Amino acid sequence: MVATMPSLTSISSIVDVEIIRGSQARPEAPIDLVIEIPHGATTTTDFTSLAARLTSPLPEGLVDFFHVNTDTGAPELGLATARQLVAAEPNRSVAILRCRIPRTLIDCNRRIDAAPEDFKAGKVTPGLMPWITSPEDRVLLRAAYDRYVGAVTAATAQLAADGAMLLLHSYAPREVGVEVDLEIVRSLRAAYAPEVEPTWPLRPELDVIGKALDGTDHAPVKVVEELRRGLALLGLTVADGATYPLHPSTLAYDHVMARPGRALCVEVRRDLLADPWDPFAQMRIAPAKVERLAVPLAAALRCWWSVVS
Repeated sequence: MVATMPSLTSISSIVDVEIIRGSQARPEAPIDLVIEIPHGATTTTDFTSLAARLTSPLPEGLVDFFHVNTDTGAPELGLATARQLVAAEPNRSVAILRCRIPRTLIDCNRRIDAAPEDFKAGKVTPGLMPWITSPEDRVLLRAAYDRYVGAVTAATAQLAADGAMLLLHSYAPREVGVEVDLEIVRSLRAAYAPEVEPTWPLRPELDVIGKALDGTDHAPVKVVEELRRGLALLGLTVADGATYPLHPSTLAYDHVMARPGRALCVEVRRDLLADPWDPFAQMRIAPAKVERLAVPLAAALRCWWSVVS
């Protein structure tokens, strides 16, 4: 059921590539779905192994920010969703690309050369973090970024004519308002103090990121409707761009614009996947929680091929 296409291979410390094929899918056939997880570096080792190669003076305890800010649970949800999809549609194939470059150092879902005001307008963190001050580090990280982006480009080039993309993310349960600066670790520890954390706004359980700044909604209507219906049966709700807009400072924007109606960008609250949620640690992901969300998510994605009644 799992195979690796010769032209789509993993790159150590850059990207994990996995091809999930249904039992009736032809190995030479184009890919039906690409699931991209650009913030898929979720293990402590992902951070420490790359940080050890840098010469820039990183803030003390920066690993805390790594754990708070990385998309814990998204890789597991992506894999489970792919398996659910091909089980229901055995002639389909799915490529999963999991980035292993920590966004704590460079963000592979950002237009790196965007201006700071663009990131603020998009309500997103910067592409290259302010603590990366060494020219050598910038070269090293940009090279890794370029290799990852190149792998995604290679995967999307193999999509079928009616292929689609799922841009999968997870976010912390609460919207914590801190600046991404050299004091980030101290600010986060204060924000997550037991008496402070509950005062921050609770985020939606799932949020579809499809609305541009002008209000135009680029999310695939039938897919979102089916996702909302399926999750409602579980007592869960789907928001409509409540957290942040679909913004040109992100590479997700390019994917959505390149595939009108055939790209879905979604955020899932991490406490729906982790067991338990812990902001400053590598979290255990609960398989039962993952499967609970993967079933309705896969059913919704099948709307792209008009098979859901």
